[in-house]
Amino acid sequence: MTDDLDLDELAADLADFAPQDKKSGRSPREERIIAGFEEIQRFAEAHGRAPTHGESNDIFERLYAVRLDRLRGLEECRSLLAPLDTHGLLAGAPTPAVEPAESIDDDELLAELEGMGASDITELRHVRTAADKRAAEEIANRTPCKDFDNFKPLFVQVKKDLDAGIRQTRLFQTMAEIKQGEFFIVGGQIAYVAEVGEEFMAEYDRRDSRLRVIYDNGTESDVLLRSLQRALHRDGAGRRITDPVAGPLFADVSEDGDLASGTIYVLRSKSDDPKIVASRDVLHKIGVTGGNVETRIVNARLDPTFLMADVEIVATYKLSNINRTKLENLIHRVFEPARLDIMIKDRFGHPIVPREWFLVPVFVIDEAVERIKDGTITDYRYDPKTASLEPIVG
Repeated sequence: MTDDLDLDELAADLADFAPQDKKSGRSPREERIIAGFEEIQRFAEAHGRAPTHGESNDIFERLYAVRLDRLRGLEECRSLLAPLDTHGLLAGAPTPAVEPAESIDDDELLAELEGMGASDITELRHVRTAADKRAAEEIANRTPCKDFDNFKPLFVQVKKDLDAGIRQTRLFQTMAEIKQGEFFIVGGQIAYVAEVGEEFMAEYDRRDSRLRVIYDNGTESDVLLRSLQRALHRDGAGRRITDPVAGPLFADVSEDGDLASGTIYVLRSKSDDPKIVASRDVLHKIGVTGGNVETRIVNARLDPTFLMADVEIVATYKLSNINRTKLENLIHRVFEPARLDIMIKDRFGHPIVPREWFLVPVFVIDEAVERIKDGTITDYRYDPKTASLEPIVG
């Protein structure tokens, strides 16, 4: 317990605010003990359990837990309350506090309590602990990231993945695990866990690690793992960004956009445009359709997305239970470095920039499809210099 404030005493003092149902023959102290126990019983009825210690619990549950421990430990109180203990709350032994009481910020708590009456004492919420303050300070204590150029491409790609639906955001669960290489959204910024230091034992025998976290605004921090966990949990908009896995493309349960079957198609242009002729052997349109490919290309010469020219089918790959949009986005992301940069005018003279043409050899497309099937495609990117799929590092 802290020297400045004994929470046992505070818990007992708070009982003074409870409406007291006077019972003849009992002393004021006994009446206060009973009233305090009845508050604990009301909590148990509302939540289906006894109050517990823990930093994530609100201040009143933690005070009720302190009070219950005190009542359990005093024979005088157990004897007085035993006839009223319909929930068996006194049967347990005093509960070891997960978060010691001294972590409660006494000054803030007293400031919140000051001047409250019986009607508004139950409205106390959001009392920050000293641990919360430390977490906020560590999150705010950021410095410029000197090697941010090494990380910037990762943030650019993550944002593209989110826009394309390849990655998603999920609510951060209380004290969920944090690993190196993961992305989160905290304080309105994307955070990347670049390094996880050696584990050590912190206060109260808790395991912790020092992290190097890079933020998309070009700053970094050496925040503690538990501090980042708390910040994510308390941030109403805090989220975990999922890894780009292929699972959603091949699902057992149909979703909007899912097809019973689909086809990845690879086309080659028959255009006589000199730029296209020069790269004809490696220039391919890659797309996904749920219909017949031959039907899809019948009017190619009238369509700027087909370069206003007839095409030939180079390869097709049949897939089942796919999400067409997600699959196309994934393929195009992999081959983004080799996307053709060209502008074509449609038959009305309007400029169009086709987005599905890539300078990629067919054998690399074959490999990409196989990696899509086995779920490893998200670990690779296309390198135009080597004309091959290369493992993503970092």
